[in-house]
Amino acid sequence: MDSEGVISEAEQRFERGRRTVGLALGPAIMALLYFMPMGGLSPQAHALAAILGLVVTWWITEPIPIAMTAVLGSVLAVLLGVAPAVKAFAPFAEPTVFLFLGSFIIARAMTVHGLDRRLARGILSLAWVRDGSSRVLFAFGLVAVLVSAWASNTATTAMLLPIGIGIVGSMSDALAARGLPSDPRKLRFGTAMMLMAAYGASVGGIATPVGTPPNLIGIALIETATKVHITFFQWMVMGVPLALLMFGVLFVMLRWMNPPELPRLQAPTGGPVEVRARWSRGEVNTLIAFLATVAMWLLPAIVAAIHGPASDLAKTWSTYLPEAVAAMLGACLLFLLPTDWQRREFTLGWDDAVRIDWGTLLLFGGGLSLGKLMFDTGLAEAIGRGLLDLTGASDTWSLTLAAIYASILISEATSNTAAANMAVPVMLALATAAGVDPLPPAIGATLGASWGFMLPVSTPPNAIVYGSGMIPITKMIRAGIVFDLVGGLLLWLGLRILMPLAGLA
Repeated sequence: MDSEGVISEAEQRFERGRRTVGLALGPAIMALLYFMPMGGLSPQAHALAAILGLVVTWWITEPIPIAMTAVLGSVLAVLLGVAPAVKAFAPFAEPTVFLFLGSFIIARAMTVHGLDRRLARGILSLAWVRDGSSRVLFAFGLVAVLVSAWASNTATTAMLLPIGIGIVGSMSDALAARGLPSDPRKLRFGTAMMLMAAYGASVGGIATPVGTPPNLIGIALIETATKVHITFFQWMVMGVPLALLMFGVLFVMLRWMNPPELPRLQAPTGGPVEVRARWSRGEVNTLIAFLATVAMWLLPAIVAAIHGPASDLAKTWSTYLPEAVAAMLGACLLFLLPTDWQRREFTLGWDDAVRIDWGTLLLFGGGLSLGKLMFDTGLAEAIGRGLLDLTGASDTWSLTLAAIYASILISEATSNTAAANMAVPVMLALATAAGVDPLPPAIGATLGASWGFMLPVSTPPNAIVYGSGMIPITKMIRAGIVFDLVGGLLLWLGLRILMPLAGLA
């Protein structure tokens, strides 16, 4: 990619070749698996194994959009007699899908009205930040973590990119004033800022269930396989400390690998960015809807802590206002709070709401469908037994460590959502076959799916910042390898400490 963010001719050839090979390879693998003898499997499980061969191959090589590959998997399951249509398509209407839909709509309103940008600029203009290079890098990363905990990591990175480029421009101006080399594309500070935007957004995504698609995929697959429901609060008990720990490690790593050329920036008065003082009606309404939704997500845990999880009040709240309903109520509120009553204009209109990432919802539903069918047909159990014989896994935490790094490796080659859809069901099956608690390996695989940092193609945030031209590919690979290795180990240690605190181990 060049400094304009345009894919080079060599990269275009590689992408075309990858997709062309995958287009032919997927059906070939499916046919091979379909006609290969597989003793011990039911006809439905055998057919599903062939379908998964196609789906996984196309998720990795992307000859067609990965969302449509997920849908195709469910369609093929009906065509090949794995399950009737009502069963194969039912997961597309799982409550978790509506939890995602509601959070997407709320995040869209934040972008439309600039609430996310106000948050970013507000933190970066704080007095303690001022124009110190390291403090700006820290605050910039903190913004990425906080915003991406509630919004898409891709949208967060896209929002922060122009702000980061402007801050790097301040460093460039300060260097030019001193007669020093000042090309923004060659500054260590520029590399650190761009990597912080991408990596910080991915780190923040693990803090809440709605922070990134793999979280909700893992939660839904775990509930399907084990009947254990991980609440919003329980996930945050694990996710928030892990995200803050990882952010601290990320800051130290980027500051060490890319020390700023100057200790201070040449910044505008009051800080590296300016914040408009007046709040718009749209911002206020969006903040009301967002805070109301978060309150509805967290109140069940507070009620359960005060009155006990078995109390009538706690059961009533869980029955009538689960997380998905709370998210949709918050989303609906955006269409009811007016910004101009005389013109009948409201906080969000359908023209804006319809621009959410529907592809992720389809990918999510398709992944849930295939995961559920794996357990229903017995395929997951067969895979688990095979992997158990192959790996000799015998205890919960060694299996969890393997699950984290296997998921990280998969996420480097394909999207984090597809990685979660592939890794979590397998780890659930492997843990069940080994006779150990399946929750730690499944949650480890879920978190590992968000940990692809080595390459521009690993995650959309990586691709976005790589297009700035400020990150040499060698620096991204080096930083990504270090963060993959260190982060995987810290995720493992963190889960060992935090899962018991969340009541999940």
